[in-house]
Amino acid sequence: MKKNPEQQTTPLLDGLLKHVEQKPVQFHIPGHKGGKGMDEQFREFIGENALSLDLINIAPLDDLHHPGGMIQEAQHLAAEAFGADYTFFSVQGTSGAIMTMIMSVCGPGEKIIVPRNVHKSITSAIVFAGATPIFIHPEIDSQLGISHGITVNAVEKALNAHPDAKGLVVINPTYFGVAANLKEIVELAHSFDIPVLVDEAHGVHIHFHEDLPMSAMQAGADMAATSVHKLGGSLTQSSVLNIQGNLISPNRVQSIISMLTTTSTSYILLASLDAARRNLVINGAERISEAIRLAEKTRAEINEIEGIYCPGKELLNERAIFDMDPTKLIISIKNLGITGYDAEVWLRENYNIEVELSDLYNLLCIVTAGDTEEETNLLVHALSELSRQQMNKNEYKHDQDKQINVFVPSIPTLALSPRDAFYSETEIVPLRESAGRISAEFVMVYPPGIPILIPGEIIDNENLNYIWKNIEAGLPVQGPEDFTLQFIRVIRERKAIE
Repeated sequence: MKKNPEQQTTPLLDGLLKHVEQKPVQFHIPGHKGGKGMDEQFREFIGENALSLDLINIAPLDDLHHPGGMIQEAQHLAAEAFGADYTFFSVQGTSGAIMTMIMSVCGPGEKIIVPRNVHKSITSAIVFAGATPIFIHPEIDSQLGISHGITVNAVEKALNAHPDAKGLVVINPTYFGVAANLKEIVELAHSFDIPVLVDEAHGVHIHFHEDLPMSAMQAGADMAATSVHKLGGSLTQSSVLNIQGNLISPNRVQSIISMLTTTSTSYILLASLDAARRNLVINGAERISEAIRLAEKTRAEINEIEGIYCPGKELLNERAIFDMDPTKLIISIKNLGITGYDAEVWLRENYNIEVELSDLYNLLCIVTAGDTEEETNLLVHALSELSRQQMNKNEYKHDQDKQINVFVPSIPTLALSPRDAFYSETEIVPLRESAGRISAEFVMVYPPGIPILIPGEIIDNENLNYIWKNIEAGLPVQGPEDFTLQFIRVIRERKAIE
């Protein structure tokens, strides 16, 4: 496909650089005035060039809330790059874009169909909107102990049971790089006139390479919140919201995203989005190809290590694992007799390696265009040494195909809408004594931010056991006001007056 020559331009970045070159006298915020009025150590480390771009929405620089100049031009180019009708820049991260998606389609009392393994921003948006979530349980991998995608069959059941739903949320791909049959899911939802909203936080790159899963816009989805900063080369907290078709009003989206966005928008973040879009269009395919090659080489080498397994395309099926992103390295270490968290800490303390995620059974490492064989070779070497140490400690023979007893709790019963529960009269009780009570708080393991409990759900012992298991493994369980996780806020019970 021939590229539009304008995709080689960066109207927003160029406009900012032109403004800076003119050296205007600034009697406006930010108060550091190009760095001159800030802490010296911070200024010297960040550098004058970066600080000169830390500007606000003065007239020559356009306004993200009402774009009509360089921001509008940059968003038009981004829409063309992603195959969307409209693209909105987000400086509130993908969380802000996801909240905009949810709140653009549903309101108080209305239903929205969502996978259970959604990010906390989706459940937060459901609270803000006052909507009622209809959960679909994703398929659980009994070998790896992780959630994958949702099946077409499960979506069909949900749509038939709730044809009045205002939207269907799909994660594409998941945190672990797994994609469902998105195109068929979209076609199914559209047969009910229900829009498909895609959490594409971990899939900005998939649109730019034919060997990766189909992107949301390619599959015909109506909206997609896409983290350009995660895997696309822009700065942290910068993302885009893509929309297409006639089921979503772009004017409604602009209104909602403006409500959720700071009026002090960061032009450094916006400029990085403009530049990242150009780089993805011009150089994306080539650089992603190299990342795929490097990831596959690393996967093969990891699979030579005793007691460690790094799955690949052999997992594919016609259900929940329709496609995979090979640049995500799921590293199963369950046969080493330690948790993923133990392995994460060991890699940090012994090799100064930081992984993307650890859970009870796995590590997750991401290979991008920013990696070289120097880094991946170190990872393989470190994992080999970890395996050697653990094998020496353990006298028994490890079975790499051993099935583990994966403990994932069932979805709790929703007794109140998340919004009603969040704003109800509450009380604080010991977490160990909370079974049978209605939660007024979120409880999740973050990352990846998948909820164990959301406001309005009835707590049961299965949920509590899962929480304890993650805490005991050292994993980051969070959400409640009480950081120690000794107490949880629940709906106050009113007893009869005697």
